[in-house]
Order: sequence, then structure tokens, then C-alpha cells
Amino acid sequence: MSFYHKFGKRALDLAIVVLAAPFWLPLMGLVALLVRIKLGSPVLFCQRRPGRGGQIFEIIKFRTMTDARDGQGRLLPDAQRLTAFGRWLREASLDELPELFNVLGGDMSLVGPRPLLIKYLPLYSREQARRHDTLPGITGWAQVKGRNAISWEEKFNFDVWYVDHISLGLDIKILLMTIGKVLGRKDVIEPGTGIHQEFTGSSPKERIHPSADEKLER
Repeated sequence: MSFYHKFGKRALDLAIVVLAAPFWLPLMGLVALLVRIKLGSPVLFCQRRPGRGGQIFEIIKFRTMTDARDGQGRLLPDAQRLTAFGRWLREASLDELPELFNVLGGDMSLVGPRPLLIKYLPLYSREQARRHDTLPGITGWAQVKGRNAISWEEKFNFDVWYVDHISLGLDIKILLMTIGKVLGRKDVIEPGTGIHQEFTGSSPKERIHPSADEKLER
């Protein structure tokens, strides 16, 4: 692990987040107010995600969905609960503003592989799982190289490449490229839906934790 990865990366995160607080705190307050008006409470959405080394932490985001349910009391599919306002928040990446508190708390970095769902952990190949060798990020190499318009395999390849090439110059480059991506709303998968395709897993033989049926076949 390089000196920057071990010490400098955290220092850069804190410096940027703290110095930029006069800009992002008022914006976060405005978005929170809009979420409260449009979607009601709670304003924030919290979910457990795997971080560095697979350690679980609670990610904080702005709420983008309603709590609409069917006749049996079950939550409706994401696509039916995501409002036009929620789609706009996602496409503008404003729903991720509260993750800056995750950065301050040390669970995330400004730059790194995106923290995905816990249920994906058993589906990774050993190589893909290396994306957890660093802190997850608000933005990352995969996001600026294609965001959600690339395949899962490409995304994980970019994540692992980033882990192997972490440097100050690369992080600054990614942060600058992210600004252009967000402002241009580029590479948002299925514009107008805000819904991302789920990861269904690598080849069963490559997975770190094969299912019980796969173990029996071996």
C-alpha cells in the first residue's frame, strides 16, 4: 500500500469536504427541504453496505422513493415507487450528498469503488472482490468511465484497476471528471427511469462463496 493510499487519501478527503462545507451544507439543506415537501418523511434513506474489507457500514442518502404498497401491504417494485422528483435527484446525483457524512466518519472516501448491496458479496469472483481492498467512494473510476451505461463486468474491471493504481493525481483527475459527468448527466442508464439493472453474479465456478447446490456438484 502506497503512502498516499495509507495516509494522504484520508487527508485529501477531509480537506476537501471541510473546506467545501460552506457550499454543500446549504445545498444539502435545500434538497432536504424539497424531499420533505415532495416525499414526506423520513428525508434520509439509510442502508447497510459493505465497505473496506467487506466491513458493513450504514450508507446515508436522500430518500427518492415513496412507501407505496399493494393490497397485501407489500412494497411495490422500485420502478413504481420512484417518483419524477426522485429520478431527477438520482440523475443529478443529489441523492448522494449525505454520503459526505460517511466520508467524514471514515466509512467512505470521495473516490473509490461504489458501495453496492450486501447481497452481492457471495456473487463476486475473487478478482472482483478486490474492489473492497480500499474504502468505497462517492465517485470512482468506473463512474467516470461509463457510470451506469457499462456492464457489471466492465464496472468491476475499472474498480479493480483503480485499486491497483490509487494515487493523488488519479483521485484529482476522477473528481474533476465527475463534475463534468454530473453537470452533463452523462451515462445515466435508462434515462427517465433511474433504475439500475441488478448484478446477478459472476460465473458460479469463479465465485468466492458458491451456493450449496454448486458445492454438491463439485
